[in-house]
Amino acid sequence: MLNRSLICGALISTLTLAGCSKETPETPYAVEEVSLAQISADLSAKKTTSAAVTQAYIDRINMYDGPLNAVIVVAPDALEQAAASDRRRADGKSLGPLDGIPVLLKDNIDAVGMPNTAGSFALAENIPAQDAEATKRLKAAGAVILGKTNLSQWAGYRTTDSFSGSSVGGTAHNPYDLTKSAAGSSSGSGIAMATSFAAGALGSDTAGSITGPSNVNGIVGLRPTRGLVSRRGVVPITELQDTLGPMARSVTDTAMLLTVLAGSDPADPRTQDADTRKTDYAKTLDAAALKGARIGVLRGLSGYSDKTQPVFDAALEVLKAQGAELVELPAGSIENLNAPGLEAEAWNFNHDIAAYLATAPAAVKVRTVEDLIAFHKTDPRESNISVLYFEEAAAATGGLQNPRYLELMELIQRRAGPEGYDALLSQNNLTAIVALAGGPADTIPADGTPRTGARDAGPGSFTRNAAIAGYPILTVPMGAVEGMPVGLSFVGPAWSDQTLLSYGYAYEQAGPKRVPPQAYKTAK
Repeated sequence: MLNRSLICGALISTLTLAGCSKETPETPYAVEEVSLAQISADLSAKKTTSAAVTQAYIDRINMYDGPLNAVIVVAPDALEQAAASDRRRADGKSLGPLDGIPVLLKDNIDAVGMPNTAGSFALAENIPAQDAEATKRLKAAGAVILGKTNLSQWAGYRTTDSFSGSSVGGTAHNPYDLTKSAAGSSSGSGIAMATSFAAGALGSDTAGSITGPSNVNGIVGLRPTRGLVSRRGVVPITELQDTLGPMARSVTDTAMLLTVLAGSDPADPRTQDADTRKTDYAKTLDAAALKGARIGVLRGLSGYSDKTQPVFDAALEVLKAQGAELVELPAGSIENLNAPGLEAEAWNFNHDIAAYLATAPAAVKVRTVEDLIAFHKTDPRESNISVLYFEEAAAATGGLQNPRYLELMELIQRRAGPEGYDALLSQNNLTAIVALAGGPADTIPADGTPRTGARDAGPGSFTRNAAIAGYPILTVPMGAVEGMPVGLSFVGPAWSDQTLLSYGYAYEQAGPKRVPPQAYKTAK
């Protein structure tokens, strides 16, 4: 596996997760369960150094990640980045609250000096010449780009069969119970936050890829409004639904990350309004935000069962105790758009992946979805898993002007937005809607296990429909079912990120506290 043997500089060579830097901080710093906000305060007060914090995270990754497969590689210059931050602070030139804070990136986000593989050996030589816009913004804020996290290969867009993790990163394991799934596609970022492998992480989300790992790993995750955070330099699935988002152990930490990530980028036209919409999300958090809020309640969606209902009901009581007015919404309020949504995604992936690969380094030999199919069917490291989604994308011909594609795009956007969430919010005079983020983690099936069930069967998807509409979703820890975490999700209209973060913050202050995992510490 490429895992733990990636690059140091520009060439693939044997490399431990500790990276290439030889600098070693003098005074240790205990990072387990320490918030990003607290580390920032300690750095500002000169109680520690970024080098000490960064080394502590590297040590935890080396100690515990072996059976988890959360981290694909630590940046070879991580300690050098930390030392540069310490010099800035010593000179009185701090770049802000994130200066010196170690952050992990999902391995579909471009970062100079490390391959961006999307979990596939097809992109083993994809060493970008420039950072993704999100990476660039983190660096401009002084953050230490600590490394890259594992993911569902191609962010889950490869096969309908079971495939936990990726060919490059291995099978991802839940730190609460290593026999259980860490969900996808931002599995590595979810595990890394649960186990204190970094102060913060970035995930990407097309239809629940931040919500799912946040739910089963007991962390906070935000899928922002589409267009608030740039997607430039991210291996795509579909421009309609893709976004990056912060993942952390608290709402405050999540808000601090979003403050840096949000903003307009000329290279991503969807973000043209972001500069006029963004704010300092951490400073505007309000513990009294739920007072007088009118919030809809959706039941019966994915994960809702006799086991999860009591935990969900208890969460609703917390919301009511904090002053929220809850409105029960009818069953079936969310339409199942999985079938037309996935059909439209095929056209988008065909187009969008070719656009991304067109700018890849010359060493990358795949340029189209047809190239990807050929690689995955012939490379022995990849050929044991099907490529159904790729094959559907290859069959989606005619480009983005194909009449069927245009018909699908009109249908799903209308039904997810104006006739879906917009109608629920406006007709019931709601500021947000809450639902169970999902059930507890399932046992990891063997790779290649067929998944059953038609795409148009079952209830609608809380996450897919929000993604199609471009709306934000915040997921926060809600409690546990048989010892495994479950989360509560809030969805709101476009640009309601600040409101949702305050709702989540108010719930977090009054609700059950997050219980960190322990099982991973004794795993072999």
